[in-house]
Amino acid sequence: MAQKGIQLDRETFSKDLEGSRLNIQQRIQDGEKDVKVLQQEVEAINGSADKAVEHSEKTFAELIRLIQKRGSDVKQQLRAKQETEVSRVRDLQEKLEQEIAELKRRDAELKTLAQHEDHNQFLQDYRSLPALSESTSSINIRPLKYFEDVTAAVSEAREKLQDVLRETWTNISLTETQVDVLLPQPEPKTRADFLRYSRDITLDTNTANTRLLLSEGNRKATKMEQQQSYPSHPDRFTGASQVLSKESLTGRWYWEVEWSGEGVFVAVAYKNISKADWESIFGQNDKSWALYCYTESLEFRFNRVQTPVSGPRSSRIGVYLDHSAGVLSFYSVSGTMTLLHRVQTTFTQPLHAGVRLYSTRATAEFCKPK
Repeated sequence: MAQKGIQLDRETFSKDLEGSRLNIQQRIQDGEKDVKVLQQEVEAINGSADKAVEHSEKTFAELIRLIQKRGSDVKQQLRAKQETEVSRVRDLQEKLEQEIAELKRRDAELKTLAQHEDHNQFLQDYRSLPALSESTSSINIRPLKYFEDVTAAVSEAREKLQDVLRETWTNISLTETQVDVLLPQPEPKTRADFLRYSRDITLDTNTANTRLLLSEGNRKATKMEQQQSYPSHPDRFTGASQVLSKESLTGRWYWEVEWSGEGVFVAVAYKNISKADWESIFGQNDKSWALYCYTESLEFRFNRVQTPVSGPRSSRIGVYLDHSAGVLSFYSVSGTMTLLHRVQTTFTQPLHAGVRLYSTRATAEFCKPK
């Protein structure tokens, strides 16, 4: 009997053991797949970095060559102008020297004439003297700048180039180029955590619908009755009263929008979203994701699919984006942060923040969270 019980226990534990082994083997297979994926990610990162380095080196080398060429051109022009001006001044100097020599000869003749004792001869010689020609080489002495204007122009060009490089470097700062591999990254929990990813967002006037007035350093949009006099631009929304940000969003971003009016749509979109028709409305296509904020309700829209959203309505909406993880979250921000809607997808292009204003006098401002 005892032997039979032992045998049953053995069979039971053997089945458990086999199940454990199958589970371990499956986890090994999954782990090996993940290792391959991570190795592919390493290769992709290295390849992307190598291309970026090659491109940046080539671009800066071209800039250096362009600056050197422009410097050589300016030098040649300055030397040519220098030669022309020096030649002009030397010609004038030579004429003046000739005139001085002639005047000295005339002075000597007059001196000799003045010493004649014969009055008749004196009068005869004096009357035969040719008239003294007027000076044709007079100059006006005045302070000259010479080439100081060129020096000032070159200095101004240097300062502008420095400003451009400084602004560009801010946008491509390596501290913001975080490599998010496929391992799960914890999402922020508190508002302080979210604010770590907060950066300034400004609105692109080239995309703004003509019914939108931009203010506060292009951080605020107001829907107006009259059209604004924006120049024609291929990126401008001509159907919906909406606008995109200048900033291209990859990596992790967090921003907050303070809104007022009957309705404001807080969105993200690809830059190549349609601009010319009503299908360009945020949430009505597969190139934009939008939270529709009305005074009495909330809803989320993507590709014309409407999803009712419950939660506390607030005049301030927080948006969290983790581009590489495909996470987009909308929060109601008041005393606390409450998640309203979360999207899990795959973003195939850089995104731009955007807003659409539903009613006249509605406003939406990208705040600087504190």
